Amino acid sequence: MRICEVIGTVTLSRSHSSLRGAVWRVAAPLNREALSGDRGGRGEPYVVYDELGAGLGCLIAVSEGAEASAPFHPEQKPIDAYNSAILDHCAIRHR
Repeated sequence: MRICEVIGTVTLSRSHSSLRGAVWRVAAPLNREALSGDRGGRGEPYVVYDELGAGLGCLIAVSEGAEASAPFHPEQKPIDAYNSAILDHCAIRHR
């Protein structure tokens, strides 16, 4: 699971019928430095399936791969990244 920041929204003209009721967000993964406030600690943005309603600038927890489709079992959805939580607060402990 990764912590990401929502930086955009994807608009589709058509989509698979099993994907109705959610939106696609563009999210940038954040490393420890980015979570501490450094703007340079971001990874390559990617698209995330979001049915929780995260807005621009929200921190989200993203499940990837097989875990991304696990919440829908036994129904199958063609997704590779899923917004599994909207984070209210993220505290970084320095060692």
